[in-house]
Amino acid sequence: MKKLLQKVVKPFQAKYEVVCTTYQVIPGLPVNKNETRHQFERGAVVEARDFYTKVVSSDMTRTMAPVEVQLRKIYLGGKTIEQAEFGPVAQLRQVVNGKKK
Repeated sequence: MKKLLQKVVKPFQAKYEVVCTTYQVIPGLPVNKNETRHQFERGAVVEARDFYTKVVSSDMTRTMAPVEVQLRKIYLGGKTIEQAEFGPVAQLRQVVNGKKK
């Protein structure tokens, strides 16, 4: 009965993804933004949260500054659950968004 209930409920659960955005700053050139997405199945919140904590606590992530890591819940629309920033991400985000306008 429990397996049947899980099969019925699964299509209505949210998907999760971890988005890692790195900004490359080279003097004299425009700021480059690279986005890496790791998507998880519907209802896989435990796996997504574990992956997010591994990425945030990694020494490699901290030395690649400026980096922005987000745990997102996707159900109809996207919603950021947790976010971590290493380095001057807010200023670089303004530069990249201002460049597109």
